[in-house]
Amino acid sequence: MPVIESLIQTENDGTISFGNYKLAAKTKLQDFEYAGDLYKIKTYYEITKLERNGSLVYESVPGTAVGHFTVNHDGVSFMVEGEKDAQITIQLEDDAEYEVFVDDIAVGGMKTNMSGKLAVSVELNQGVASCVRVVKR
Repeated sequence: MPVIESLIQTENDGTISFGNYKLAAKTKLQDFEYAGDLYKIKTYYEITKLERNGSLVYESVPGTAVGHFTVNHDGVSFMVEGEKDAQITIQLEDDAEYEVFVDDIAVGGMKTNMSGKLAVSVELNQGVASCVRVVKR
């Protein structure tokens, strides 16, 4: 999965892809319209952050490239690539329990905090995308 040169884009399957961990300097794009919402992306080698209507959706440290990001009533799924392991924070439902899968392997159950944030560490190898799926229990 390559980095997203345009920073954020809509895919043919209706999902979005975003992020470029190969950028040396922080780069931003605002007011990307998708499904009636406005998105803002900030990305470079240190961080990738996606906001929807001013609220956090996704954040990774260090930066990553995310493909086919989709959210539904049960959770979220996406492909992620980076130069090294990443700490990923995703905004979900407040105070809810989720099962996390990385490359179809269950890595454990996690509970969001009162603000709905869920943090997961993902081992990454540059040039190899990992599939992350977070499913509500």
